[in-house]
Amino acid sequence: MISERVFGKTKNGEEVLAFTFEDGNRSATVLNRGGIIQSIVVPDKNGNPTDVILGYNDMAGYENNGGFLGALIGRFGNRIGEGRLTIDGKEYALYCNDRGNHLHGGKSGFDQKIWAHRIEGDKLILSVVSPDGEENYPGTLKVEVTYTFQGGELKIEYRAVSDKKTAINLTNHAYFNVNGEGDGSILDNVLWIDCDEITPTNATMIPVGGYRKVAGTPFDFNAPKEIGRDIGADDIDLKQGNGYDHCHVLKNKCGEYVKYAVVFSKKTGIKMSCYTDMPAVQFYAGNGMNMDGKTAHYGQRAGFCLETQAIPNNVNVEEYAARGSSIFDAGQEYHFTAAYKFEA
Repeated sequence: MISERVFGKTKNGEEVLAFTFEDGNRSATVLNRGGIIQSIVVPDKNGNPTDVILGYNDMAGYENNGGFLGALIGRFGNRIGEGRLTIDGKEYALYCNDRGNHLHGGKSGFDQKIWAHRIEGDKLILSVVSPDGEENYPGTLKVEVTYTFQGGELKIEYRAVSDKKTAINLTNHAYFNVNGEGDGSILDNVLWIDCDEITPTNATMIPVGGYRKVAGTPFDFNAPKEIGRDIGADDIDLKQGNGYDHCHVLKNKCGEYVKYAVVFSKKTGIKMSCYTDMPAVQFYAGNGMNMDGKTAHYGQRAGFCLETQAIPNNVNVEEYAARGSSIFDAGQEYHFTAAYKFEA
């Protein structure tokens, strides 16, 4: 069952709705502003309801604090080096909002939009139209994102199509803590990622080509380990990101739906299994967090993100595009899925 209520209003007076999925003793709430995942409440090992999503209780929190907490990201999730996008020989200069680079769609991304909504049975479907030239991207882009929450699994299905050749790379920026959103630290969350390589970056966190094997490095999560075990290691890529903020290239082929990560809390017994058919995931350990959230202050590493996507900056690096290009022809459908399943 999906219920609907008014969550609040934006600074501009726009009404924001909250849609709550009820699934036995579990629930998930999604906002039509930015497609934000506002909460996921699941029972812990003792049956206590536990919210595993970091966020805010009102619109002021989402509007006044950075971090993209819980939001849909587009047109292009993650970074494009120097905001340079070239399609068929024509260069489009994108807005640079992160150390001289284009991040998460630019100055006004999908996270800030009020999305149209409809409910079809057990599905919440959000849609938006990004006009030709918005944030200087070519093409009118029609986007539809479908949420379901059944059996403790939140599934997000992304679809988009443009009337011109363009770049598309959608993701969700939920911050998780399987200890509970107010616990304060994810360093003891135990993480497994099915990945053999990351994309090393330059000093501004842009992957500029090549891969780095994770074996024998702090980035190796092929054997489950606490997130905090190696986060302070003497490693150039860790230092540049001030911790984990890197693209993990998954073992699946682009379009092949697989389980790519599992996160477990020894405190609550909650396990989150993660699935996608995208070729990569950005693992961000909340290194820059500093805001007051729903029930607590969120300091550094209070939450983590697993942002499924194409490899960042693949529009400028051919070897990355070969693992899944973000350039789509006019009329070519963008269609990918991500899911998070919870149990204790």
